[in-house]
Amino acid sequence: MELASFIADLDLQNRDLSIGSAPDILRGDWEIRQIDRWDAGDLGCGDLVLELRLRMDAMQPGQVLTLTARDPGARADIPAWCRMTGHTLIAEQHPVYQIRRKES
Repeated sequence: MELASFIADLDLQNRDLSIGSAPDILRGDWEIRQIDRWDAGDLGCGDLVLELRLRMDAMQPGQVLTLTARDPGARADIPAWCRMTGHTLIAEQHPVYQIRRKES
């Protein structure tokens, strides 16, 4: 599913779905329990993945992070980081990525 379609379906453009305020939403074969957002701006690989790790560690299993990362290297770095850490990359359309925190 393309990220633009995903966002349009959930109408995220007009709603603030920050941690603690999002209702449970069932989409397809996966469930989004809560959504957090982070605009990482132009942070490069090292700083980006270190901060991403801290943010994901602070989230509950199954929660989703919508990350905006404008660094050109994010196209390769974010999917690789998800594969290495076990978090699920739900959708990507640079510069926006949606990552579900692993269960354990």
